[in-house]
Amino acid sequence: MGGPDFSRLSRPVEPLPKAVEDLLRAENLMDAYRSRPPYQQNDYIRWISGAKRPETREKRIRQMLSELRGGHVYMKMAWRGKKE
Repeated sequence: MGGPDFSRLSRPVEPLPKAVEDLLRAENLMDAYRSRPPYQQNDYIRWISGAKRPETREKRIRQMLSELRGGHVYMKMAWRGKKE
């Protein structure tokens, strides 16, 4: 089984920066991140990478980590996840 299928995204695919990957692993949230749909993974990274100021980047990373920890929020919107 391969990774997520990004082929259907209409936006450019952003690679996961090593620093963000390290944080996800340190917080034990890599599985939560990888369980999100490809568009969400890509949107989080585009959003974080698009920050102009380091403070904004850090705030966005904290928000992503918090949302992944909680599991039912995506970009401050309710998200139910995959139907089992």
